[in-house]
Amino acid sequence: MQTQKNYIFTSESVSEGHPDKVCDQISDSILDLFLTADNQARVACETLATTNRVILSGEVGISKNKDMVSPDKIEAQVRSKVKEIGYEQDGFHWEKISIHNYLHKQSKDIAIGVDEKEDKAQGAGDQGMMFGYACNETNNLMPAPIEFSHKILKSLANYRHSNNTFFGPDSKSQVSVKYENNKPVGISSIVVSTQHSEKAKNDEIKSKVIEIVREALPEKWLPDDGSFLINPTGRFVIGGPDGDTGLTGRKIIVDTYGGAAPHGGGAFSGKDQTKVDRSAAYMARYLAKNIVAAELSENCLIQLSYAIGIAEPVSFYLRTDLESDVNIERLKKIILDNVDLTPSGIRKHLMLDKPIYSKTATYGHFGRTPCLKTGEFTWENTDLVEKIKKSY
Repeated sequence: MQTQKNYIFTSESVSEGHPDKVCDQISDSILDLFLTADNQARVACETLATTNRVILSGEVGISKNKDMVSPDKIEAQVRSKVKEIGYEQDGFHWEKISIHNYLHKQSKDIAIGVDEKEDKAQGAGDQGMMFGYACNETNNLMPAPIEFSHKILKSLANYRHSNNTFFGPDSKSQVSVKYENNKPVGISSIVVSTQHSEKAKNDEIKSKVIEIVREALPEKWLPDDGSFLINPTGRFVIGGPDGDTGLTGRKIIVDTYGGAAPHGGGAFSGKDQTKVDRSAAYMARYLAKNIVAAELSENCLIQLSYAIGIAEPVSFYLRTDLESDVNIERLKKIILDNVDLTPSGIRKHLMLDKPIYSKTATYGHFGRTPCLKTGEFTWENTDLVEKIKKSY
């Protein structure tokens, strides 16, 4: 197979106010609400948002503190999240939205395979394959294009929240990175589309966005101002769910590696840790990141696959870079000797039965800063490095 060593690769990100991301955040905030009440709760929450309307659907199961997840509490959680994002517009306002709650009990047939018992390990909540990836292009071992795309929008959001500005909550970024000999060397172009007030002028929008981008990214990577495309259509006043319907789980490439690595069959947001769509993808990232952090390879791709109701993965695939001379089978054995890849094992190792998911729903699930105190982003820890180095 012929491989290209010099090329341009592009990734995009979307802001917390993007319609699909609004839905991801609502779904994960509902998940956190249930896990706060009962850390063994089962949740698969889907959200749809359109003009002043939010619809919740999906399956839930909870054994204790049910009063903490009453319909009123769920509605209050939705409004709180929309307000936090910053939507107070005529077409989508946290006070004006109509909320329709169609959450119902989890299927008993699914629960049979998932529930852990004395004579039965917790099985996977569904079949499927999940991928994890890491590379040494950035300090947090993420691909440069998606890392930079996220940084732009996080900086734009921070500016919007901290200032009385003409920017609205909805925005998108796109970064194209030049590679030479398979190494990122600079950015060839940057595209940013951001919602704005009616009175804002194109020149002042462009000037402020470029200023924010230049503060967010390393100067040596940046192109000249002529390679910035800011609001290419010339107008972006109507945005968010009023401009385009949002739905949970439609930004899976934004959530992961920006297209630099494969993605499994399922989205993440709104799903508790028994859904291996989420938990096994987190574990795969954890393993790949620790292998790259151990300097055994410049990049690493891992695939795990599961069958519904079965605890152990049915396959475990590991790939390092072409120049690496790593003994794959030996490395897989080291991992299996140190990490339990069953759903229960993943839950315990990464501490996934906590209300930690709301923060994952924006600016990527990977490449974030772990916090052992709260249990957030534990899959970004590199605590397996020394064991890998010692055993390899």
